[in-house]
Amino acid sequence: MLCIHLKNTDPFFCLAAEEYLLKKFSEDVFMLWQSKDTVVVGKHQNALAEINYPFVRENNITVARRISGGGTVFHDAGNVNFAFIKNVNSPAEINFKMFTAPVVNALEKLDLNASTSGRNDLLLEGLKISGNAEHVFKNRVLHHGTLLYSSDLENLGQAIKVIPGKYESKAVQSNRSPVANIASFLKKEMAIEDFIQFLLNVQLENKEARFYEPGEKDVQNIQQLAGEKFKTWEWNFGYSPKYFFQNKINIDGREVKVNLRTVKGIINEIKVDGNYFSEKINRQLTEKLLGKRHFFEDIQQALIEVSDKVPDKLVYVFFV
Repeated sequence: MLCIHLKNTDPFFCLAAEEYLLKKFSEDVFMLWQSKDTVVVGKHQNALAEINYPFVRENNITVARRISGGGTVFHDAGNVNFAFIKNVNSPAEINFKMFTAPVVNALEKLDLNASTSGRNDLLLEGLKISGNAEHVFKNRVLHHGTLLYSSDLENLGQAIKVIPGKYESKAVQSNRSPVANIASFLKKEMAIEDFIQFLLNVQLENKEARFYEPGEKDVQNIQQLAGEKFKTWEWNFGYSPKYFFQNKINIDGREVKVNLRTVKGIINEIKVDGNYFSEKINRQLTEKLLGKRHFFEDIQQALIEVSDKVPDKLVYVFFV
């Protein structure tokens, strides 16, 4: 088994590394990585329906999509992401416990009794410390998860705080759970760097395990995959299942109504109504937005073309 500690904190690079190691390597892999503030949605989710869009944009939080299913998670410098990539003879061999047991056993060495929730989570004293998901490729499986160690839980809560009922689709929806940091349960303080090294050392106790540093060619291939897929709007937002969005908001005593439908993130039906704008501008705006991306900059540009003043709160009417 190859044990890898990625030092690159770009979430797109790290997510691409998981896919690259899954599809281009033949060895079993254990990998740890961290990233800057990022909301990571599951492969089959509607990204916009899973995030607090104003908070995410205004706090420069990255939005990324992974190749596995499941719900939305939050990454920051206080979170440690782990990934197991394993060869299997058949999908029947795959089970959640196979991959969480090594993590649970490692935490036991720190006198922490973690347990599964039955919803692909790991808990400490009933509070979620880890969300997990899987992706199968041929005879290999990627199982990855978060380990909240010393994350900013307030940021986490705000970033994925959503108002239900605005989006309608068949996309997978997240189950929100009360969360906690692993560090708060430790009897002795441990820096996150020491926690990461501890997790690596536990895996390296396996006689078949060895430390592996991705080479220059590996890094180039991962960067290429990140650029061609994981950093693109088409993957992070356009991959969302088709959805309907409706909203009605009062701004400065006037009402804005929005109803739209998207396919692959592109608006193919829309109606802007209400008395915030005149009927003429409502009609012009409807025409301009048809065929555009359901994306902040696209909406903002259309509004600028029909209105002199476009506050951010007006753009957000089309999202939350």
